[in-house]
Amino acid sequence: MAAQKINEAHEHIAKAEKCLKTSLTKWKPDYDSAASEYAKAAVCFKNAKQYEQAKDAYLKEAEYHTENKTAIEQAGMMMKEQKKMPEAIQYIEKACMMYMENGTPDTAAMALDRAGKLIEPINLEKAVDLYQKAAGVFENEDRLRQAVELLGKASRLLVRLKRLDEAAVALQKEKNMYKEIENFPMCFKKTTAQVLIHLHRGDYVAADKCVRESYSLPGYSRSEDCVAMETLLQGYDEQDEDQVYRVCNSPLLKYMDNDYAKLAISLRVPGGGGKKKKAAAAPQGGASGAPAAAEEEDDYEGGLC
Repeated sequence: MAAQKINEAHEHIAKAEKCLKTSLTKWKPDYDSAASEYAKAAVCFKNAKQYEQAKDAYLKEAEYHTENKTAIEQAGMMMKEQKKMPEAIQYIEKACMMYMENGTPDTAAMALDRAGKLIEPINLEKAVDLYQKAAGVFENEDRLRQAVELLGKASRLLVRLKRLDEAAVALQKEKNMYKEIENFPMCFKKTTAQVLIHLHRGDYVAADKCVRESYSLPGYSRSEDCVAMETLLQGYDEQDEDQVYRVCNSPLLKYMDNDYAKLAISLRVPGGGGKKKKAAAAPQGGASGAPAAAEEEDDYEGGLC
């Protein structure tokens, strides 16, 4: 089967080359027909799993059919099949630039999103760049719902990369977009994420400011998000490790997106040394006569998480 497809591909290439030849009676090459034959050859090579040859055929198609930008993206996908991710992303980005020049920005943004998903498992930094570019294209087209979803992907990866200053900026942009499209519950969630990031940055003032600014959002001051963040900030400010632990391990925070949930359970109180206060009513049945003060100073293994 593969051999048959490869033979078919070579037949299409021969036809394409014939279309490009000129003669006394044929003064101009037939670029459209040549591009069509190269496209057919590419599909045959792809079906035969000859991805390098398929890539070359797609590039030939793009060369002779300048209106068909998808051929370059397909060449990138052939690189992906060969696990050559950097080359794959280069071709897809080139196709995206051509989509933009051709007046199809939505197609460009979707291709950038696909490229981000491809590269994310092996290069988080590049994935952030691609998601942010895609978000920018959608934002320029006033498609804020699509833009904010992609910004969210970038923000989470920035947290994973521990680039918290950039993550804080990205989250503020997300929050502003959600406010613009009046998705206020998502604004609440982004405020919570902001607080966690700022506290990990050691910037209590910025964290507190995020909560105070969110009071102007409809419904925020009565929300469980607001109560949780006020409690967290109070505990953090008063170095109450038990209070911080309770908030950070509550379902509200533990079931956030995984990258933010990890920020919550790993949050430490400044100067706390990773210790947790015991509850006031200690369980009975311990060693009799043990001093209560000594119990209070027991290490909470693993800190706050």
